[in-house]
Amino acid sequence: MNTVLTADLVGLDKIINSDPVAITFFMGYMAMFASAVFFIVERGSVDGKWKTSLLVSALITGIAAVHYYYMRDFYLETGQSPTAFRYVDWTLTVPLMCVEFYLLTKPFGAKGATLFKLIVASLVMLITGYIGETSGIENNILWGVLSTLGYLYIVYEVFAGDIAKLAKTSDSPALGKAMFLLKIFITLGWSIYPIGYMVLPGNLLSGAFEVSSIDLFYNLADAINKIGFGLVIYTVAIAETAKSRKAAMA
Repeated sequence: MNTVLTADLVGLDKIINSDPVAITFFMGYMAMFASAVFFIVERGSVDGKWKTSLLVSALITGIAAVHYYYMRDFYLETGQSPTAFRYVDWTLTVPLMCVEFYLLTKPFGAKGATLFKLIVASLVMLITGYIGETSGIENNILWGVLSTLGYLYIVYEVFAGDIAKLAKTSDSPALGKAMFLLKIFITLGWSIYPIGYMVLPGNLLSGAFEVSSIDLFYNLADAINKIGFGLVIYTVAIAETAKSRKAAMA
């Protein structure tokens, strides 16, 4: 009992004394949890074909909230980066974000093969990234390059592949706007992760930032990307639901 209380007080002390990494772990947990609740509640506001999209958004933020709870405790007790927890989180949530791309364009003709390719690319990106981050300095760059190839394929799909073509040929202004925003998330938001990887010792940007600051960047990126992704999907779902209901009343 005393040990648990002491750990709690140490964690509270770090947050009170403005440890920025500890604060972002705490804020990330709360923001992800609140977002998951929001997306679950709002499923009742959209048509049936969009309910799964909001459920996936809730799963993404809910899974992240659970991991952030444990990552926060790990960081507070050890002062070390919770790399394994983080990659478990990403391995679950990033493929789900790829599922969101599929669900977003499915009403406009997206095929299952596109979803399969996106998920494979995301897993390649994450698995090779984890190997590179944990296997030692001598292998960092090789595995980082392989991880980047997976990321670049996802970028290709969103900008010029099947996803982009479906968005371009759809008659939905809401989808067009959503794809524009998601492109920003993919290029700017997701780019934080490979940049963080390159800051590790032995990598291209080694020494550019303190390694201890990587968690700060990762935490902010996770919150922006995962919650932002869900909000974009929510916006499309609401707009398309309003459009279909208006047409039904006409």
